[in-house]
Formats: sequence, C-alpha cells, structure tokens
Amino acid sequence: MESGADAGAGGEGTDSNGEFLRCFGRQMKLLREVAGLTQAQLGGQVGYGEAQIAAVEQGRRIPKPELIDAVDRAVGARGVLMAMKEEVAKARYPGFFRRYVQLEAEAVELHAYVTHAVKGLLQTEECARAVFQMWRPLLDEEAIEQGVAARMERQRLFARRPAPLLSFVFEEQVLRRPLGGREVWRGQLEQLLLIGHQRNVEMQVMPVERDEHAGLAGPFTLIHSKSQRRMAYMEVQDVSALYAEPKKVSPLEATYGVLRAQALTPKESLTFIEKLLGEL
Repeated sequence: MESGADAGAGGEGTDSNGEFLRCFGRQMKLLREVAGLTQAQLGGQVGYGEAQIAAVEQGRRIPKPELIDAVDRAVGARGVLMAMKEEVAKARYPGFFRRYVQLEAEAVELHAYVTHAVKGLLQTEECARAVFQMWRPLLDEEAIEQGVAARMERQRLFARRPAPLLSFVFEEQVLRRPLGGREVWRGQLEQLLLIGHQRNVEMQVMPVERDEHAGLAGPFTLIHSKSQRRMAYMEVQDVSALYAEPKKVSPLEATYGVLRAQALTPKESLTFIEKLLGEL
C-alpha cells in the first residue's frame, strides 16, 4: 500500500530515527562552530539557505547525501560526517519499512499487486506529495518533504544496471482515482506509461468487471534478491511482514501468477492507461 510508509509518519523506530538525526545535527553544529562559521556562512558555501542548515542542526530535516559531503568539506570534518551518510539515509524510513527498502533497492526481480494507490516506487513527485498531505494524522511540512525525497530516492532502482525485472498488477480503481487532482493525476498516468514501456517492466490492469479474482486477500510484493532468495512483503497501515519461508512465499507466487492470467495483458493495459489519460 505504501500510502505513507516512507514518510516516517509512525511505526517502530520513528523515535530512534529522531534521536539519531538530533545527534547528527549536534555534531554538525559543533564542527561548524569549530570551523568559525555561522549558519549563514556555511549555507553560502554549500549552496543552501541558513534556515535549511538550522533545520539539519536541530534534527528537523534529513540532509541529502550531497549536502553532507559539502558540509564535511566546508568545515574540515575529514570524513566524520560522510561516515554517517548511510545511517542518515536509513533515518528517512520508519523501522518497519527500512528492511523492505533495502531489499527493493537490491532486488533482481520485484513483482507487486497494487490495490489502493499507485506504489510509491512509481509515483511522481507531485503525486507523492499529495499522498503525504492526505495522511492522517496530518504530517508537518518537513515530514512531507522528507517523505517525498525518500520516495524519489527509491526510484533510482529504474536506472540501475543490470536492470531488475519488474511487474505490477493494478486494480482498475487505482488508476481511476485522481489523487491530487486532474493535473497531478495526468502526470502520474504519463509516468506510468513511460515506465511501462521500458523493456524490463510489465504493467497489467485488473478490470473491475472480472467475475473471478485471485487477489481478494489484499496487496503484496514479491522480491527476488541477488542471492536468489525469494521473499514476500505485506503491509497494512504501519504494520508489515516480510516472509522468506517457502511455505509463506510459494502460495503468494501462485496467487500472483493467477492474477497476471486474469488481468489485461501488458499491451492491453498500456492501451487502457492511454485511454484513461485521454479522458482527463
């Protein structure tokens, strides 16, 4: 579902994430002061505003890797801040979602049955922002922007080489629900078409008119790791489960095979999305 999983909106690990970011911020502040720089001066050197530097130092903003690199050089930290980049990146995600993100980034195959909203991995920046703005309880602007940045970071998967094999089965209503409004949704459908035409990606639509349906138990994602482990991931709200046991994974693989057989073909599905785009 991922309606807000990578917003850090809740779930196990959120408090520890915040404590780590505050610790990183205090260290960055100390190094800046030792270097004799004000927040404004440091921001000028690294191309960021004073308010952004202050937000990082206070643990309210998750710094991008390039900002960490630039600050490390500007304050003469000699790699101290750079050494924490990986942990900072992990803090973008709540604890229950972190392991999945790592597996997703390294997967050689990823197959997802999607029932409520376009999978975060496929969302445009505008759609992702709209989704986070709909989250309840309401997220503050910092959390929304951090969630959007984290979601966009996940999309580096599409540029990875060798390219992973990806497939998605969407319920028709997912594609008909214009989250964020008509213009935002137009951009989202256009992105799906672009991604769907890539040679390593197959998208299929499950029409609402089907009178047989193998996926009534809900959404899931199948992951094949580079070590050839086969896993399944399921998520509801901020509760998730990652399975590696064949007795759990095999039935879901069988279910996914039937879903693909029941859905429109990839070619028919892209034509279906094009038709929806023309109706907006």
